[in-house]
Amino acid sequence: MTRTDSYDTDVLVVGSGPAGGSAALLLATYGIRTLLVTKYGWLANTPRAHITNQRTMEVLRDLGVEAEAMAQGSPSHLMGDTVLCTALMGEEIGRIRSWGTGPGSLTEYTSTSPCQMIDLPQTYLEPILTTNAAARGAKVRFDTEFLSLTQDEDGVTAVLRDRVRGDEFTVRARYLVGADGGRSTVAEQIGLPMDGRMGKAGSMNIVFKADLAQHCAHRPSVLYWVLRPGAATGGIGMGLVRMVRPWNEWLLVWGYDIEQPPPSVDEEEARRIVRDLIGDPDLPVEITSTSLWTVNHTYASAYSSGRVFCMGDAVHRHPPSNGLGSNTSVQDAYNLAWKLAMVIRGEAGPALLDSYSAERAPVGRQIVERANLSRDQFGPIFETLGVGADSDERTIAEGIAALRAGTAEGAKRRRQLEDAIQLKNYEFNAHGVEMNQRYVSGAVLVDDAPAEHWEDDPELVARPTTRPGAKLPHAWLVDREGERVSTLDVVGKGVFTVLTGLSGGVWDAAAAACRDELGISLRCVRIGDDDSRDAYGEWSRVSGTAEDGVLLVRPDGYVAWRRASAPETALDARDELLGALRRVLGR
Repeated sequence: MTRTDSYDTDVLVVGSGPAGGSAALLLATYGIRTLLVTKYGWLANTPRAHITNQRTMEVLRDLGVEAEAMAQGSPSHLMGDTVLCTALMGEEIGRIRSWGTGPGSLTEYTSTSPCQMIDLPQTYLEPILTTNAAARGAKVRFDTEFLSLTQDEDGVTAVLRDRVRGDEFTVRARYLVGADGGRSTVAEQIGLPMDGRMGKAGSMNIVFKADLAQHCAHRPSVLYWVLRPGAATGGIGMGLVRMVRPWNEWLLVWGYDIEQPPPSVDEEEARRIVRDLIGDPDLPVEITSTSLWTVNHTYASAYSSGRVFCMGDAVHRHPPSNGLGSNTSVQDAYNLAWKLAMVIRGEAGPALLDSYSAERAPVGRQIVERANLSRDQFGPIFETLGVGADSDERTIAEGIAALRAGTAEGAKRRRQLEDAIQLKNYEFNAHGVEMNQRYVSGAVLVDDAPAEHWEDDPELVARPTTRPGAKLPHAWLVDREGERVSTLDVVGKGVFTVLTGLSGGVWDAAAAACRDELGISLRCVRIGDDDSRDAYGEWSRVSGTAEDGVLLVRPDGYVAWRRASAPETALDARDELLGALRRVLGR
């Protein structure tokens, strides 16, 4: 059963969402035989996920599809004026500079990454991932439902159903990836341990078309939060009018009481809710779709069992607050794919795969906790206005009037509101949550540097570092043509990188020896040569090593090992680098 021709594919990916699509694209890019199956007839039919943060854009950049994403997405300057209001045409309660577009955070965002955050609805992201996966060799089967699996020490056998023909068949794979969403059959069948609670609150999506440019173009945003009677019941904290395409395609989110029977949302009721949150009873509205869903607070404490690995919503289920869902899903795939590829090619030991759960499960728990806390952090705004779940229009109007009053009480409320709105930075400007992930696993070799000290809030402020377990910092370099390239552009592409300075020539020979000894692709980059000059001095300020020191950077851009300076001899350099690679690769 270990012969290549005994397998139908190397990796079977179940699910074509952001996690599954990314996994298929990454594996195909790395030359791994991949079969992607989905029970649906096509990709996402509603624009559920949309915020695409800088780290995910870095993944797309490494995959060579960043330009496609930029062409399809709405740019950051149309994203950031998050509005709190009584209706889109009603009174403004306040605004929040979001997604790093405010002058106070713009420098930090632009200095941390070569990539911009964009708004890329799932209906646009999924085709980019899946079509490129197919173009690079992945096999894609729609209308193919996963039913069950059995695994042994050599592989996984999955039973699938062709939903067009109606017959069942089996696929034999070395490994299986369950990316089949929040009701994951794969995660259930392998018994992944889940913590938390499903079904915290009820929510509905209404996708519609309406020309709202006159209400939005002067305060461009992807999110308009609406305080209407019932806004505190269920849902994601308040009513939400979300831009899909500026300014005529929208997704509205409204809550319902999960303790009561689910509401019936026909086209007439959907149109009524839309007009109510917009504030125009005569607004021409085209309803595209409606759906009900529940707010969840659930995460897996382990992401794999044997040869089966899960990712995306299968292992972290939470409200869309903070825009973390699809981003975390793509990054799950980015973490796992290179490990699978190297194990399948015989370049790494199976123990490398244990680092997937060790590294990504803590991230999954963090984002589930963060998204649910952000949902709850609308509470202080309600308290300042004196409104609750049973408030009517009169109560809301009275709260706004008290807020606007030119009295000492009005001034007090305005300061309270300012504090309450500032708290929402943890949802709309949580740059640290997005960029400060630190991995602890067997695929990271900790050095003797002092424990990391956080001067700023690690959820709000990104702090690049080259300490092992952190993502390689971005710094602008200049190539031989004078063009700018990022440090992130000289690593990745599915291989390990030995990163040193111009005086670190000892590591060139060490890398060549390791390539021969281990039989792996290993890139050596010396910052300071003609292709990567540190023209701005940015790298020297963040490298964390002497010029002749070294970083061993994994294919996913994370630092696996660091040496502050070169050892005394070339033989020592070779032995240390070889030892580090063997430990990281489980060899």
